[in-house]
Amino acid sequence: MIGICDGRVVVITGAARGIGREHALAYAAEGAKVVVNDLGAEVDGSGSATGVAGEVVDAIRDAGGEAVANGDDISDFQGAKRLIDTAVEAFGGLDVVVNNAGILRDRMLVNMSEDEFDAVIKVHLKGTFGPMHWAATYWRERSKAGETNDARIINTSSGSGLYGNPGQTNYGAAKAGIAAMTIIAAKELDRYGVTVNAIAPAALTRMTENLGLGAMSAAVEEGGFDAYAPENISPIVVWLGSKEAAGVTGRVFNVAGGKLSIANGWAPGPEQNKQAKWDPSELGPVVEQILAEADPAPSLGMS
Repeated sequence: MIGICDGRVVVITGAARGIGREHALAYAAEGAKVVVNDLGAEVDGSGSATGVAGEVVDAIRDAGGEAVANGDDISDFQGAKRLIDTAVEAFGGLDVVVNNAGILRDRMLVNMSEDEFDAVIKVHLKGTFGPMHWAATYWRERSKAGETNDARIINTSSGSGLYGNPGQTNYGAAKAGIAAMTIIAAKELDRYGVTVNAIAPAALTRMTENLGLGAMSAAVEEGGFDAYAPENISPIVVWLGSKEAAGVTGRVFNVAGGKLSIANGWAPGPEQNKQAKWDPSELGPVVEQILAEADPAPSLGMS
């Protein structure tokens, strides 16, 4: 297979189902060698099914591509290292890491348990940090040895983290943290020839089926464009992993169906400067004024 990622070695976490599976198939179709990582757990992170990653590997190989499976837990720091080592050992290098794995433990704030909070933060936030850390270490050592890199990290944020979604203080906090990690890592890793970007996707998967997207997807006429199909997310992820994307870093992309946009993130807004300490009693009209001048609050994202 020859495409825009021909010969590039790509690691994808959570790649056995949903959006991750589509990423793996799309990268392989563009000529990449793919490490398919997945525990095969349920949406809430419970259980496992080691064969699901192998099924994606088989599909890639049946189509003429190259792939290997990896079942390490990326929220475990040494598991994340073993995942990166798998790519280097199997294919002789590493070019792209796509952090996609995630779970849900949705609950309103007053009902959320400590375990429900910790589990989601561990898989999403730590499970993104671990592969990033070990991949960055690999690329830094190459750079110190005089080798050049044309490497990529693509993380998965969410509208829940960027714009807010009730019932997801754990998930939204993790996804907002991933967006922040993306911007910071982009600044740190540029010197090593590594770009770092993120996407905030919206599609019908096991994690979003309770949002009513299934009914909308089912209503699409046969042969029509299904805006909620998970394969719609993968083209930008594949392009960001290609050599064509060398000049793009530190960005978060909203992607849903055929829509693609930049999430601009936090930016300074209107201000009032007294050039002295404010008294609390005088701040009412000041806050009212800067709110009136500010952009409207962002609409609710969905992912």
